[in-house]
Amino acid sequence: MVEWLAGNRIIGTTAERPNFGLPSGSVGGWVELGRASNASLPDVTSLADKRYLMFLNFQESNNSRPTAAIRINGDSVSNYATRGSANGLSDYINVDQTQIMFGGQPQGDTTTVPYLTVGYIANLAGKEKLLTCHNVLSYQLGAGSSDPLERRATVFKWDNTSDPIDQLSILTTAGGSFNTNGELIVLGWDPDDTHTTNFWEELASVDLSGGAASSLDSGTFTAKKYLWVQILMEQTADSNYPLRFNSDSGSNYAYRYRTDNGTEFLHTSQNGVNLRSTTANLPVFVNMFILNNSAQEKLIIEHDVKSNTAGAGNAPLRTEQAGKWVPTTNQQITSIQLHSGSGNLNTNTIMKIWGSD
Repeated sequence: MVEWLAGNRIIGTTAERPNFGLPSGSVGGWVELGRASNASLPDVTSLADKRYLMFLNFQESNNSRPTAAIRINGDSVSNYATRGSANGLSDYINVDQTQIMFGGQPQGDTTTVPYLTVGYIANLAGKEKLLTCHNVLSYQLGAGSSDPLERRATVFKWDNTSDPIDQLSILTTAGGSFNTNGELIVLGWDPDDTHTTNFWEELASVDLSGGAASSLDSGTFTAKKYLWVQILMEQTADSNYPLRFNSDSGSNYAYRYRTDNGTEFLHTSQNGVNLRSTTANLPVFVNMFILNNSAQEKLIIEHDVKSNTAGAGNAPLRTEQAGKWVPTTNQQITSIQLHSGSGNLNTNTIMKIWGSD
């Protein structure tokens, strides 16, 4: 049975594998360290000291137009600096801040629009803490509104060099308040972890190893509040490829994106979330997170990299995208369909879906 790297190749058995100082047990994945739910400003305390942190934040705004921010270890002194961009516009920089803004303001006449934020933190006690996060908010409700969503990418740091992070708190920076159903979940990972209580549960894993086809369907999976989707694909023709949920091909999708720091495009009332055009017979890797609450619009944060033209002399292409699905009835995503825009999806196309509540 193949189980280890030997001579930089995937060969060798358990008995043959060398001891590289890794734990003998199963190395754990992302484990839940803490959460605060059903709160307007969720606050998670007593976090275990883990080298890397991941956080998921859901908030619902009201017409007071709150703006989302985060604070670490209750530190309200000017120890934060940030750089960010909204909707592909030029970077803004804020230094000597008392908290870190990572979300925008929804339209004032909207009462219950959702936010989704996914962030990562390097958490070594003796170094400044570096953070990166992506945020999408439903700026206006509906897939056909004039400005249905905003996407924001932010990097920031906390300049503390003596303490690990043991508390994350959601705040607002421009007044207003969130509704009381907000949630903050903090996950951790460390090289020494051996737990088996992973936060992310595999819900579906499908491929086209049986033959090329015009689509790939996940099949029905258990509904979860948070979904993480990864796709590795090729298709036989250079074209966009739509992603759909629960086989809905109606005009219930909206998305905005840019490729290679180029022009930002917004598309409303679409029949799927289009993933960007790819060179025929060359690979694309997609990484996506989805807020999958029944009562809210389904928010999507997606990034992908495309091989473009083969060879190291040709740079790959990258796309950053935010989208949403607005079903006509309250429901959760329980299946995902990937379609080829033209031609077929090749046989090495794979889709994996993880989820958690």
